[in-house]
Amino acid sequence: MAFNKIKKMFTEEDEELSTEEEFYNVSSDAMDEAQKVGNKMILLEPRAYSESQQIADHLKSRNSVVVNLKRVTSAQAKRIIDFLSGCIYAIGGNMQKIGVGIYLCTPKNVSVQGKISDESEKNKSNNEEEIEW
Repeated sequence: MAFNKIKKMFTEEDEELSTEEEFYNVSSDAMDEAQKVGNKMILLEPRAYSESQQIADHLKSRNSVVVNLKRVTSAQAKRIIDFLSGCIYAIGGNMQKIGVGIYLCTPKNVSVQGKISDESEKNKSNNEEEIEW
């Protein structure tokens, strides 16, 4: 009889644990929804101006986008940057040049700290001789 009471105590605790585990499980629908709303970093290399709308759609979805413009002509790159500048202004985001032909575009919910300097800018502003240590 005492054994049955002990057995009943342990089986009730197991039932409580299984209920608790079910409570903390996150459904796959909730995970998919969280991934759609602004927690991604998208890397894109557009090959034509027509792909700039896709970049704007990612920004509207609150995702950060790194745009590499090395695969387009300079005229197309200028048009893409102009279009993205307008989109970023409209959503209150930010654009920062991180390399030659590479830009980081972020929506309003992402803050970027620091700045990457370009070697050519460094050499233009600093005419002193480099000292080897």
